[in-house]
Amino acid sequence: MTDRAADIVVAGHICLDIIPALPSHPEGLSQLLAPGKLVEIGPASLSTGGAVANTGLALRRLGFGARLMGKIGDDAFGRSIKECLDAYGAGASDGMIVSAGESSSYTIVISPPGIDRLFLHATGTNDTFAASDVSSEALAGTRLFHFGYPPLMRGMYERGGEELVRLLARAKEAGATVSLDMARPDPASDAGRADWPAILARALPHVDVFLPSLEEILFMLRPDTYRELSARSGGEELLGLADGALLSSLGEELLALGVAVAGIKLGEHGLYVRTAADAARLQAMGACAPGADAIGDWLGRELLAPCFAVDVEGTTGAGDCTIAGLLGGLASGLTLERSLLSAVGTGACNVERADAVSGIPRWEDLQRRIHAGWQQRTPVLALRGWTRLAESGLWSSAR
Repeated sequence: MTDRAADIVVAGHICLDIIPALPSHPEGLSQLLAPGKLVEIGPASLSTGGAVANTGLALRRLGFGARLMGKIGDDAFGRSIKECLDAYGAGASDGMIVSAGESSSYTIVISPPGIDRLFLHATGTNDTFAASDVSSEALAGTRLFHFGYPPLMRGMYERGGEELVRLLARAKEAGATVSLDMARPDPASDAGRADWPAILARALPHVDVFLPSLEEILFMLRPDTYRELSARSGGEELLGLADGALLSSLGEELLALGVAVAGIKLGEHGLYVRTAADAARLQAMGACAPGADAIGDWLGRELLAPCFAVDVEGTTGAGDCTIAGLLGGLASGLTLERSLLSAVGTGACNVERADAVSGIPRWEDLQRRIHAGWQQRTPVLALRGWTRLAESGLWSSAR
C-alpha cells in the first residue's frame, strides 16, 4: 500500500454476502424452494458487499490508502467480514466500528443458474450507524470523505435524515471534500416511503460530489418520471430511455440543491457529470478542490464519459468501482476529463471479473491502459446538441 491519499475515508453500508452454489432447476425458483423440500446444494462462498467494501477496496487496490468504516457486530458474521476485508491487504478492516451485542448485516444470495436472483437481506448494524460512530479523531486530517448507501441504513433516513445531515456537516467542517452515493430502496419499505426530496434538500448543501444512479435519483426526486420510464421499459432497465435533456435537467436540479459536482451513473451507458458554474462553490469543495490553475477546467462543465469496451463477466459493484476511480482522480488532482476517464476505466476493469473488486488494477496500470488507446463504446443515448471531444473521447453539452 502506498502513502498516496492515505487520508481517504469510505464509510457507510457493509454486509456479508453468503452465496450457496445451487443446482439448476427447470421449474423455477418456487419449486426449488418449495416448503418441506430437501435441496442438495454445493459449498457457499463468502464475500463482502456494500459501498464500504466495494468502493473502499477498489480504492485500496488502485493504491490509495483508504480507511474503511462500516459498522459490524461482535458476532461470527462480523468476524467473517473482517477476514474478507483483510484478505485484500493487512489492516483493511482496522477502521471497522464493532458494536458489542449487535448483529452484523448479511445477505443470502439465492442464485440458481438461469433464474433471476433472490436476496434475503438483514440490515443489522447498518441500521444503528450514527454520526457519533465517526469520531472527530477519524475525521482529523481527512482530505476526502465518501459515504455510501444511506437509504439502506435506518438511522440515516429516519427523522428527516438528521443523522445523515449531522455526519456530512461534520466531515465538511473538518475540511474534507465530501462525496455521497445512494441506493434505491424497496418502494414498499420504510426507506422507500421516506421523504427523500426533503432529506436531500437538507443533506446536499454539505456534499461536494453527489453520485447517484439514474434510477435512484429519479425514484427520489421525480417519482412520476420514474414510474413512467419504468412502465415504458417493460420491467427492464430504464437507463436506455434517458437522453441529454433529462440528464441536463437532473444535473441542474442537483446543482441547485447545493452540490459542486453532480454525477449520475448510467450503467453500460457511462457516467454523466455536471459541475457548478460558480467558481466560489468549486473552491469550497474542501481539501481536494481543484487548484487555482485548474479551476477553469472544472467550471460549468457538462460531460458524458462513455464506457470502455470490454468483455463483461459480471457487473457486481460496477457503480461503486466507477466512483472509486472518480475519487482517485480527485485525490490525485487530475483534470475533470482525466478523472472521468479514470472513473469509467475503473468500472470497466471491474466488469471484466465476476466479483466486485478483483479486476481492479494499480492506478498507474489503469492510466497506462487508458492512454494506450483503449476503445470507448459509442453512446446510444439521444444527445442532441452534444459534441464529442476528440482528445478525450468524452461528450460535451453545447449549452
